[in-house]
Amino acid sequence: MARTVGIGHQDYETVRMKNTFYIDKTSLIREWWENEDAVTLIARPRRFGKTLNMSMLEKFFSVEYAGRSELFEGLDVWKDEKYRELQGKYPVIFISFASVKENTFEQARESIYRILIDVYNKNQFLLKSGLLEEEEKRYFMNISTDMSETDATISLHKMSDFLSRYYKQKVIILLDEYDTPMQEAYVNGYWDKIVSFIRALFNSTFKTNPYLERAIMTGITRVSKESIFSDLNNLEVVTTTSEKYADKFGFTEAEVVQALDEYGLDERKAEVKQWYDGFTFGNKKDIYNPWSIINYLDKKKVAPYWANTSSNSLAGTVIREGNVQTKEAFETLLRGDSIITELDEQIVYGQLDLDEDAIWALLVASGYLKVKRHWIDASQFGSWKQLYELELTNFEVRVTFANIVRGWFAQASGDYNAFIKALLNDDTEAMNAYMNRVSQRIFSTFDVGKKPSEQSEPERFYHGFVLGLMVELIDQYEVKSNRESGFGRYDVVLKPRDIRKKAMILEFKVFNPNKETVLEDTVKNALKQIKEKNYAAELLEAGIVKENIKMYGFAFKGKKILICGE
Repeated sequence: MARTVGIGHQDYETVRMKNTFYIDKTSLIREWWENEDAVTLIARPRRFGKTLNMSMLEKFFSVEYAGRSELFEGLDVWKDEKYRELQGKYPVIFISFASVKENTFEQARESIYRILIDVYNKNQFLLKSGLLEEEEKRYFMNISTDMSETDATISLHKMSDFLSRYYKQKVIILLDEYDTPMQEAYVNGYWDKIVSFIRALFNSTFKTNPYLERAIMTGITRVSKESIFSDLNNLEVVTTTSEKYADKFGFTEAEVVQALDEYGLDERKAEVKQWYDGFTFGNKKDIYNPWSIINYLDKKKVAPYWANTSSNSLAGTVIREGNVQTKEAFETLLRGDSIITELDEQIVYGQLDLDEDAIWALLVASGYLKVKRHWIDASQFGSWKQLYELELTNFEVRVTFANIVRGWFAQASGDYNAFIKALLNDDTEAMNAYMNRVSQRIFSTFDVGKKPSEQSEPERFYHGFVLGLMVELIDQYEVKSNRESGFGRYDVVLKPRDIRKKAMILEFKVFNPNKETVLEDTVKNALKQIKEKNYAAELLEAGIVKENIKMYGFAFKGKKILICGE
């Protein structure tokens, strides 16, 4: 009989005691312990079993769970007598920053304070143990929301001291979702303020802590060493391209096949692979998204389960605010093609609005993109760089990004959908009416970079508009932009997947007061350019008859748009 599929359980003890669906990842315990690394940072996408694995590590090592053999009997780690004897032997501090999602630095700091307070409340027994000196007791009692930043940043160091003296054993520290405060700080504009606080906390906890046996941090990204890890030279960083722990987060294909068989879904392997496979960690390919697999086993139907667990606000923000090259590369990815770029897996949040490579690094770390291959490009003249070929991870991610793009047009969704319908029906009067209403509402959506300007608005709007066309018309049209054709470059071509249907060429131009008197002149020049540059060449070569090729000029003046067609 198949086990019950429990959705959302992140506590290892609960999963084991209720005997809900679980894939054995206890070999992580052995691999981590035998690697002998002092402090390990493991970066994996959200909903990839990080919290459950950290809970597993806590239950295995913590003295509070000594003698709880039933939690591990029958699993991989329990086969080895050495590890059966190791279970329950260490004091463990297990905290999570997953809930630190605040709008201001002051709120974020208080949220972290409360997490530290919980650690002290949990260990109140130390006050009555006779272990602490009077000064230490006063420090202990001072851990509150009113404490100084200095007291807060050394609090885990001090607790490590107290616990190691009490148990006569050094402490293991587990920090889950370490980078959540940093991501929120970037999105909400207080990055610089939180960096110094987190750096001081991490330094006293993980670097200058003689009471620390070992530690693990998990998160989505590898935040740059220069920002918060500058003092940690004892840090082992494990990213999505690292070999260590490659199959310990996420489900392997063999594990998924076995799970589908257990629930009588073996005939749906191809469907599941298309939607949820595609992640690659180190040399392990065909890693599946565990959150989506668990939901699929429960609901027995495909859906973007992973996409629906988060607002995807950071990914949407960096793409929407990205430069022209970023948006063009994103168009390539949405078409199902790959891009080649340099990549530094250290995420420098301050560069996300300046450095295109930093954006791709974030999207790889977050699981939206996968590394198809990577190689070193070096020359005899001293140039050296790491190149990566990237593509969308799977169909679920494609659906996720389509929803992100649709979200950009949410303020004008009715008018935008009506514009698409008018475009397909060659109704230029309706196109003008709807498009001007759309532009009034969403120009500002695409003019939100760090240095917005009136001049940048048409370009930002144009690229967002192209992505919108790609998403809404993907079943009917292959949408291309800024590509060579004939004697020049067009802005957008909509090539029908059925060559018997209508094709469209859209040329965008901004009103130039030095050359044009009225907006009608601009739109005439756009149509003239389509003809003179012979933009229809590619469509004609594809077998589309001339009569089925429609040309539209789009003229911009501020937020006013004029569209004419031929």
